[in-house]
Amino acid sequence: MKITSIETVVVNADIRNWIFVKVVTDQPGLWGWGEATLEWKTRAVTGCIDDLAQLVVDEDPLRINHIVNRMNRCSFWKLGAIGMSAASGIEQALWDIKGKILGVPVWQLLGGQVRDRIRVYTHPLRGNLAGAADGADISGVCDDIQKTVEMGYSAVKVGMIPYTGYDAPISAVRHVAKLAEAIRERVGDDIALMTDFHGRPESNAAAKAFIDVIAPIAPLFVEEPIQPGNMRRMADLQRQVDCPLATGERLLHPEQFSELVEHGAVTYVQPDLAHCMGFSGGKRIAAIAEAHSVGLCPHNPMGPVASAVALQFDAATTNFVIQEECSGLVPWFEDICSGYPVRLIDGCWQIPDAPGIGIEIDEAEAARHPFKQERILARDAVLADGTIANW
Repeated sequence: MKITSIETVVVNADIRNWIFVKVVTDQPGLWGWGEATLEWKTRAVTGCIDDLAQLVVDEDPLRINHIVNRMNRCSFWKLGAIGMSAASGIEQALWDIKGKILGVPVWQLLGGQVRDRIRVYTHPLRGNLAGAADGADISGVCDDIQKTVEMGYSAVKVGMIPYTGYDAPISAVRHVAKLAEAIRERVGDDIALMTDFHGRPESNAAAKAFIDVIAPIAPLFVEEPIQPGNMRRMADLQRQVDCPLATGERLLHPEQFSELVEHGAVTYVQPDLAHCMGFSGGKRIAAIAEAHSVGLCPHNPMGPVASAVALQFDAATTNFVIQEECSGLVPWFEDICSGYPVRLIDGCWQIPDAPGIGIEIDEAEAARHPFKQERILARDAVLADGTIANW
């Protein structure tokens, strides 16, 4: 059996173009799906998939580690965000093929089921940004979170802090304190809350000022309180605050996660299987984290294939804690696929039993939402004096 082609199906979902990867074999009707979505880099990722195809076509799709090595080592330049996303989509599709051939879900190939359900969290209104309240409207934000809980979720992640530079204005800090307290009061103690800083603070002092007023509501974690990459700074911050920290969505390689956990910088790591070499990279990162008693809270605000992939991974990963999902990003989220394996019951995904990753893209339906330039939210990331901020 050989791989005959690698195709991409691009679907516009407002702030993202979902990039679905289809690895086709010489066996009639046998192919696999992956997702390589990368914010605002659609043309670059699809072009890179075309480049990597030269290393993959004619290979045996069952030799997954061999193909991963070809993509990694034959590229000469170390793969960055674009290359790793492209390779991740291809890698995921290979596992889908293998599961289909053997007639088992991918979680069986990863060592088998280690839990009965997958705890998940979403964003206010399941990621529907158009309908969400502005952060300045405390009552409106609380209403959105209450509605989200009523949709069946027991955990919600909220963006609380404004665009931030090296300092934390007291008025902004006090507003965040009021917002955090109001949210906790509205939903009670049985709902897990977390917040994403998006790496906005430029200094540890600014990050700490906001974390200190959020800590009293006992968030599950504060995500990316500073820009990723400086492990010592992150470790210093973790020691200064009374709150679990998490990061990892913008880290790509196992050695980066190794440095992060060896410094004691986080309570949780957040690899994204669309960027860290899919299941292969995710398994390595999970093992590194588990060796340091660090839990996994995988990142995933993307499309239905990414969710199907995450579901398989989470079912077989011992130190998994909670999974991000964003299935309300567009109202037709599930319409472009068949056999969608994700079922939400009591705030948890259920374990699927279909072969492979359990999803097929309806290419005719997907074609109704073709590529177009995404709405780039980062354009609005500007401080009061005109300085460009971290989005």
